[in-house]
Amino acid sequence: MTNSDKRDDIMQAAMGLIAEHGFHNAPMSEIAQKAHVAAGTIYRYFENKDVLINELFQEIEDKIMDILLGNYPLGKPVKEQFFYVFGELCRYLITHPLHFRYMEQYFNSPYGISKRRDKLLGKNINYDGHDTLTGIFAEGISQLILKDLPIIVLSSLAIGPMLYVIRDHTLGFVELDESLIRQITEACWDAIKR
Repeated sequence: MTNSDKRDDIMQAAMGLIAEHGFHNAPMSEIAQKAHVAAGTIYRYFENKDVLINELFQEIEDKIMDILLGNYPLGKPVKEQFFYVFGELCRYLITHPLHFRYMEQYFNSPYGISKRRDKLLGKNINYDGHDTLTGIFAEGISQLILKDLPIIVLSSLAIGPMLYVIRDHTLGFVELDESLIRQITEACWDAIKR
């Protein structure tokens, strides 16, 4: 097994355990056992559990950003950009339920609160130099297309309902297909448009 394989196995094991049991109920010993490595091996790749948790978050966020920015309709109307980002994000999260559950755990923990605080203060901008949704919201406000609310409020109004429906999908309460994704995106848009 190569070093990168071991690292990947550790990250996959951590993601699975954390997504299912939370951060506190996923000790390093269990992560090592699930990854089929010695407990000490984890520390060759990650200084501590916090580093592992944050690197795993960053890896998932980078994958999501690659998807969102791959065919991003730069220069197109705000509504088109919004629909593109929401459609792609929704599709990604329903096809990667483990990533979704990990991100839920992350954002509902002190790790996510700290990350969100940094983002609000402009300290945590994505690798392309901007935050895609913040850019859409700011542009929509300036063009008088979106309600003149703080961006954090627009984000909550738009993203919150979508994430809740994705959670219901992962739990088997609703089946999301392209038509329903489009309707949900439209409803989220309606919540923030003027």
